[in-house]
Amino acid sequence: MGTVPAARDTLRVIRLLAARSGPVRAATIARELGLPRSSTYQLLRTLQDEGFVIHSPEHQGYALGALLGEIGSSVLASNTLARLAGPVLERLVAETKRPLVAHLGLLQHDDVVYASKIAAARAPAVVTSIGVRLPAHLTATGRSMLAALPPAQFEAIYSVDAPLPRRTSHGPSTTAELQRMLEETRERGWATEDGDITLPYASVAAPVLDHNDYPAASVGLTFRGASVDDAERMRLGRAVRSAAETLSRRIRGRA
Repeated sequence: MGTVPAARDTLRVIRLLAARSGPVRAATIARELGLPRSSTYQLLRTLQDEGFVIHSPEHQGYALGALLGEIGSSVLASNTLARLAGPVLERLVAETKRPLVAHLGLLQHDDVVYASKIAAARAPAVVTSIGVRLPAHLTATGRSMLAALPPAQFEAIYSVDAPLPRRTSHGPSTTAELQRMLEETRERGWATEDGDITLPYASVAAPVLDHNDYPAASVGLTFRGASVDDAERMRLGRAVRSAAETLSRRIRGRA
């Protein structure tokens, strides 16, 4: 049986990236696989264009991308996405110049699981530590992703008649209330939350979208609600949307 060298080399690149916990430089890939550098860059460029590989400018390396998640990989829920998001969250915190926390959340059914967290100086002690799960309908990160879901998938998660639990006196208590919030989120461009998880704290968040415009994750900011007026919340909302768009482009393999 004949072989196709380019196809074999492509699979070797994918296997090498799958075995690494973080982005790998093109020169390293070429050296370890014994490939010409020109061929390696061509393979990586093709894989990147098709969404199978993503590039991290900060690490000057490549990692597996979102599309492989559709064929059984858990790349988007792994340390790879959290690592790629780290520099974006750090830049977001630095640019806001406020005592707040930036975090990355992933949607798992009706929960949000937090995969990354960057805190500024004097930031509030929030509950969104890595690995923590919270009800998606009560968090800004969760609402931003729910607002981006296809209607059929949203309906598969939330029953029309089932009541929604609350942690405080804030937040939606019915699916109808939640749907109204999600419509406002889509119109605004980012989600909000004020006292739904912890009374003194508020949050804004925007979804990270993959090749199919599916919400792969969400970038959020949490801060002391009383210290931020409406105009500042608008600024923070635009900031998380910009950060989420940056990360969306990266997981799609675009500059």
